[in-house]
Order: sequence, then C-alpha cells, then structure tokens
Amino acid sequence: MPVATPRIELGDITPHNIKQLKVLNQVVFPVTYNDKFYKDVLDVGELAKLAFFNDIVVGAVCCRTDLQEGQRKLYIMTLGCLGPYRRCGVGKKLLDHVMKIAKDDGQYDAIFLHVQISNDEALQFYNKFGFKIIDTKQEYYKRIEPADAYVLEKSLKVDKLETVS
Repeated sequence: MPVATPRIELGDITPHNIKQLKVLNQVVFPVTYNDKFYKDVLDVGELAKLAFFNDIVVGAVCCRTDLQEGQRKLYIMTLGCLGPYRRCGVGKKLLDHVMKIAKDDGQYDAIFLHVQISNDEALQFYNKFGFKIIDTKQEYYKRIEPADAYVLEKSLKVDKLETVS
C-alpha cells in the first residue's frame, strides 16, 4: 500500500481560529504577543497564514507593511513552526507565500525581520533564502537572553545600472 505524502496547506487566520495562532506562538516563540498583535493580524489578509500539516495547525506567518526612509518593506513579525514539524517544508511553504506576495505586488523594496542573535537555526534557514544580516539591535528583546537581535533583510529591487553608449 503506498504511503501518502504529507499535505502542507496554508489557511486564513480568522476570529474562529485566532486562538490556535496564539497557542502556537506561545509554544514556538520565547516572547509573548499582546492582544493588539492578534487583533491587527486579523486585518492583514494574505499577510497572515496558518500552516496545516495533514490538517493539523503546525506553523504560521504574520507580516505587515512598513515604510522606512522612503522604502516600502514587508516585515515578517512572526514565522514559526512546531519543533517536530521543522525540516518538513512548513517554513519554506510559509516563506514562499510571503515572497510571492511581495513579488506579485511589485512595490516592495525588501522583506525584513528580527532574529535573536543566538537562534542559529533561524539564521541558517533565512540565509538559504538570500536574507542577509544588515544590522544588530542591542536590547531588542525585553525579557529574554540574549536580548540582542539581528535585522535580516532580503532586497527585492534590482539595481538599475545605467549604460553609457
């Protein structure tokens, strides 16, 4: 009998399943997100998704649009997956979704996020997708150690070189 390939699907975050996102975030991340975070997530549409592995919620991504110094950037507030489901394609599926939104929109200059400086697994994951460390924020996190975070960014704009004839 053939073994079924696991299905990884993305679904909308709604008022009916927002508590699943809250529980997932409490398990995956060392920081606590306030009620405003979850209220805002309900308003971002495609920028927030739950990841289902064979119909079980195992991951999520939550983003927002930021304007910084005249640039429009997509900020990944959270992207996480339960430990047992890591290296199964869940994070890739979530990040691919985010990158497709940015590409299809065509108006984003970059995608960026913060990663705790000790989180080697996340740093390696984002590096595979072309994210680079562009800054270190001292004391970024309030109640966890180490408190510093790297700012990782993937530029989406191709520099237009002028050709001289």
